[in-house]
Amino acid sequence: MARQLRMEYEGAVYHVINRGNYRRDLFETAGAAQSFVGALEEAVQRYEWRLQAYVLMINHFHLVVETPHPNLQEGMHWLLSTTATRFNRFRQERGHLFQGRYQALPIEDSRLMGHVIDYVHLNPARAGVVAADQLSAFRWSSLSRFVRGPRFTGLEPEGALNGHGLQDTPAGWADYLQNLVRLANDKAEQKRLGHDGFCKGWAIGTAGWRRALAKEYASSSLTPGLAAHTLKELREVRWTAFTDRALLAAGKTRQEAISGRKTELWKLELAQQIRDGCGASVAWLAKELRLGTDATARSLLSKLKK
Repeated sequence: MARQLRMEYEGAVYHVINRGNYRRDLFETAGAAQSFVGALEEAVQRYEWRLQAYVLMINHFHLVVETPHPNLQEGMHWLLSTTATRFNRFRQERGHLFQGRYQALPIEDSRLMGHVIDYVHLNPARAGVVAADQLSAFRWSSLSRFVRGPRFTGLEPEGALNGHGLQDTPAGWADYLQNLVRLANDKAEQKRLGHDGFCKGWAIGTAGWRRALAKEYASSSLTPGLAAHTLKELREVRWTAFTDRALLAAGKTRQEAISGRKTELWKLELAQQIRDGCGASVAWLAKELRLGTDATARSLLSKLKK
């Protein structure tokens, strides 16, 4: 299987997730968990990352990583290979430790980063490992390091605190924990904040930001290895740009295209021009230009050709 490309740029922030191979338990002992945290600390310092949050669950981990330099892929390769080597040496085993490649979802801004950090810190409570009011007692989490220590260089508290307007003080962390407890007991608020989508898709952000990011990396779509959902968004960015140019050349606006009858000749000719020019799918054209159902749009364009 082709490998998915990574979108890397200076100052990028990612939600990184990976699981044990065949969903095996990775951190079933304190020694295994400590070994990973030690390697993570080394990676943060080696690659000059700003680690905003982490949590180790029994068979997977979450990181929120800011990369001042575009080196996530290099750093994650070192972290995962180093961890696997140390695990296998200790257990006298061989083979893959992690399940395929890790997920790395770029995060749009500090506001959303704060929500993702809360999501990461809530994982032990969500899994029923500890009660929500005991989250800071969960040893294998950045929250425990922030509240109880010790911290290591590169582990940054601002991402968790700033979104709530709090300071890095005992009182600030007490307020942060209270906010987490409230959030843990409010499923509707978790849904409103987008927690359900923080492990899905290819990026975490508004539709406009994802389109802009996809447009910037549109040339990558010519290279195999992008996941299907990423390719879809990259294709639609190109189709939208081509449609805007075609409308401008025709002296029409997008509103006219949307409000016009689906049988208007200029509108059908425009749809066929877009389809011929950039390969836009009939389903996409039907939705964007209000040509009815997919079957109706296909029938109208077929009649136009005849």
